[in-house]
Amino acid sequence: MSTKYIFVTGGVTSSLGKGIICASLGRLLVARGLRVTIQKLDPYINVDPGTMNPYEHGEVYVTDDGAETDLDLGHYERFLDVKTSQENNVTTGRIYYDVITKERKGEYLGKTVQVIPHITDEIKSHVLKLGQSDNYDVVITEVGGTVGDIESLPYIEAMRQLRYDVGRKNTLSIHLTLVPYLAAAGELKTKPTQHSVRTLSESGLSPDILVCRSEYELDNSIRSKIAQFCNVENQDVIASLDADSIYEVPLLMRKEGLDRRVIEKLGLPTKNPDLNRWVEFVDRIKNPESRIKVALVGKYVEHHDAYKSIVEALIHGGAMNNAGVDIEWIQSDDLTEENVASELGGVSAILVAPGFGGRGIEGKLAAVKYARVNKIPMLGICLGMQCAVIEYARNCAGMEGANSTEFDEKTPYPVIDFMPEQRDVEDKGGTMRLGKYDCKLAEGSKAFEAYGEKLIEERHRHRFELNNELRDKLESSGLKITGINPDRNLVEIIELENHPWFVGVQFHPELRSTVYDPHPLFVKFIKAAVENSSVSLEGKAEKAAL
Repeated sequence: MSTKYIFVTGGVTSSLGKGIICASLGRLLVARGLRVTIQKLDPYINVDPGTMNPYEHGEVYVTDDGAETDLDLGHYERFLDVKTSQENNVTTGRIYYDVITKERKGEYLGKTVQVIPHITDEIKSHVLKLGQSDNYDVVITEVGGTVGDIESLPYIEAMRQLRYDVGRKNTLSIHLTLVPYLAAAGELKTKPTQHSVRTLSESGLSPDILVCRSEYELDNSIRSKIAQFCNVENQDVIASLDADSIYEVPLLMRKEGLDRRVIEKLGLPTKNPDLNRWVEFVDRIKNPESRIKVALVGKYVEHHDAYKSIVEALIHGGAMNNAGVDIEWIQSDDLTEENVASELGGVSAILVAPGFGGRGIEGKLAAVKYARVNKIPMLGICLGMQCAVIEYARNCAGMEGANSTEFDEKTPYPVIDFMPEQRDVEDKGGTMRLGKYDCKLAEGSKAFEAYGEKLIEERHRHRFELNNELRDKLESSGLKITGINPDRNLVEIIELENHPWFVGVQFHPELRSTVYDPHPLFVKFIKAAVENSSVSLEGKAEKAAL
């Protein structure tokens, strides 16, 4: 069977949820026994999002092969339970960089290099390369941005050309649009969708299926009107209503028949979808046996997308423990030794988030100390782990003034320091320790208990590490180092004894948590939080009885 290519575009406005629709369709096709991957084409000129501020772009998602990518790749992996790579995220910056590199090498035989055909050919080559790389049945390509944007035009043209290159029967165009409700008129308006489809058609790409975001149900008259003016069949107008959880979207798309129309139009041989595990997962999210409150301490908390994978991993861990997780967003800039008890007093667990730069560090240190002293389950990720080391060094190992050289180059105790190979790095993009690395676990540790094996692999994104020159002093004072990279003897995991659950990891476990394979550290972290919550409730009951 030839690989089928599905192009997903968006119109009217941004942030309609193309990534979730792509991931949901992918989940439905995988449930039918098909091999599926998803690709994101981003129209910005950055080579990748690695140098962008989280306020600009949300989190940077890192793949096994070390690619810094769009956060939508996290949705693809979480929904499909597959690994993505560098080829799953392509930007305009990367396209132009590759074309200019080829031109400098003389690969265009002296021709004038132009947007058409050279830029569009480069875009097509990335789409086709992904489809041919692992014998996928279906490649879903999400085109970032909004139809009508100048930046998106080369991508739309490339998709138009691909429909002829691989054959119309092997391609499908899905357009995500908005059907807004106008309160003053008391009705849904289809005109924005009509204009969006017209704009797309003017570029030569006519949609086969329309997915219409709306706050209200689309009745038959609305669907018929959209179908008539947008040149699609009634059954190809798919309603995408707001959902309480993104994990409900595949089930809503299944009910609307999106996957059925896709396989009919592409002639895909499939079986009936098996969504039993997905339905069970959604039910656990919506109807948990208990609820717990977890504090997420970070400096970007007003922009939740900066911690998207962490949020989803907490949900996955909660589902495994039949617990609903309510996140208490704590701005680390505002946290101090004086107010930490009042800010964190009601939580069952504390997660100290990753990040870069010195802003908010003292607040993170206060959160770590509060968790350590009050025996509250704590998980520190990347910078969160480094903060746990700094706090322990200062308050338990007699290293007054201990710090990271990222924040204080003259600290008397640089317990966190530049990795040696990072000292002379000048370029910021793509130069950190990125991607998958091995970690050897100490038997009997909390980490070993969670993973159940001695050697694991996790994804990284950092320049600083625990300073091995001060490692013995930290260990002799009671800090437990329970995870080591065997190739370079780098510290990956730290723990505390005589504490219910206190773990810091240099890597990013949230990047490998999926619906069907929740990350074991998050599962155990939430389990400890549930147990801590139960103890707290028992204590309150005893006090009430007295």
